[in-house]
Amino acid sequence: MSMRCTLGVDIGTSSSKGVLVAADGTLLASATRQHEVDRPRSGWVEMDATVWWSEFVSLARELLETVPDASVAGVGISGMGPCVLLCDDDDVPVRPAILYGVDTRAGEQIDRMNTDLGVDEIARVGGSQLSSQAAGAKIAWVADEEPEAWARARRLYMPASWLARKLTGAYVLDHQSASQTSPLYDVEAEAWHESWWQRYAAPVEAPPLAWAGDIAGGVTAEAAATTGLAEGTPVIVGTIDAWTEAVSVGAHEVGDLMLMYGTTMFLVATGDETLRTPSMWTTAGAFPGTRNLAGGLSTSGALTAWIAGLTDADYPQLLAEAAESGPGARGLVTLPYFAGERTPIQDPDARGVIAGLTLEHGRGDLYRSALEATALGVRHNVETMRAAGADLRRIVAVGGGTQGELWLQIVSDVTGLVQEVPAITIGASYGAAFLAAAAVAERAGAALPLITEWNPVIRTITPDSATRERYDALFDRYLRLYEASKSVVHELAAEQRSRA
Repeated sequence: MSMRCTLGVDIGTSSSKGVLVAADGTLLASATRQHEVDRPRSGWVEMDATVWWSEFVSLARELLETVPDASVAGVGISGMGPCVLLCDDDDVPVRPAILYGVDTRAGEQIDRMNTDLGVDEIARVGGSQLSSQAAGAKIAWVADEEPEAWARARRLYMPASWLARKLTGAYVLDHQSASQTSPLYDVEAEAWHESWWQRYAAPVEAPPLAWAGDIAGGVTAEAAATTGLAEGTPVIVGTIDAWTEAVSVGAHEVGDLMLMYGTTMFLVATGDETLRTPSMWTTAGAFPGTRNLAGGLSTSGALTAWIAGLTDADYPQLLAEAAESGPGARGLVTLPYFAGERTPIQDPDARGVIAGLTLEHGRGDLYRSALEATALGVRHNVETMRAAGADLRRIVAVGGGTQGELWLQIVSDVTGLVQEVPAITIGASYGAAFLAAAAVAERAGAALPLITEWNPVIRTITPDSATRERYDALFDRYLRLYEASKSVVHELAAEQRSRA
């Protein structure tokens, strides 16, 4: 007897993940493919987009072999973003995909757009000021810097929309992803800003827009033969991974804040009003009628992985030594800006700083300070969101970093926030599978699944009041250290670029 389920696949920064999920939310099987991004120059972060499709195919086939009686009712997709993948008329990429805000190459284009259009008008139309997260500026960079590639560019994709195209033949982009293609999307009109698209993105065809949970189409005969999926299987439009992760843990209602613990850290606050603040990202939500105020650290898990590689120690060792180090890491404070920083300082030329080092400090202190640095970055974002008027009623944690206790506890202690942790924290692939299940149920006129039943909260992390005073002082030093070191690290960043 066949088992009805949905397939969810997410293309992430350091890996792609796939899951098969039963109709009641039970995780039947999961699989992962590791990959690396390319960093050809300082500030550039790219990826060969053909990997996205090859890994989807590999994951789908492995999962279907693992659960041979699986009957896939729908396919969910998501991916990192906002990315810029430009393709020609035959859907051949004209260059590697330019990744999201960790890629900081488009500074000159941002300056020109601000001059041409006006900073206030850009924020009025798109909701946010331009930053390294703005995909529209990266499209303009290709037009300026790579004319041969630009001459062939005809379509714009992100990881999820690329998979939708390969699976169904549909050319479509979800509203949430489009709203991060700043300044080319009008957030209140929920539509492309036609005159600005023509000014900066012509001759690329603007993708038709839909919502993340809408059905893009059915699996084509060609895609079915390649993937092992049945021809005609519905595929959703999908969206950016952070928003799909929010769906996976039910953190997409008004008043919710999702914290995504991954290679980078991401925060998504959901409301029903458009909130604007210069240092955060105002976007359309994953669902009609919602708006998000979002932020992201450029490093989190990437920073801890860097320390693990540098010290040649495994994570259990480092975590044990970090716990022994204790709050404050024996007098260290770290700025986690090892890849520049996104929100709330919006400074691509920021760099990592470790202050207070002595010969007595060890790797456990460094690791503890790195964990605290990401927590301090989260607090900086949360306080900025609240100052903008965000009503944060509920915090939900998701991602690979939620598996242990220490990192979660440090974030709660530093921010003063209670965090809820659901049963399944595998992330965006699970959320994509849920969106597919909901889309298929809606099409059939059946009862919609509930994420609270699929994935209930099983842990709550409560701040330790005994650490509050120490972390308040550390947060003050964190803010002052950035201001005090900024001029020096900007000079170093310029030197790094000159040597690239």
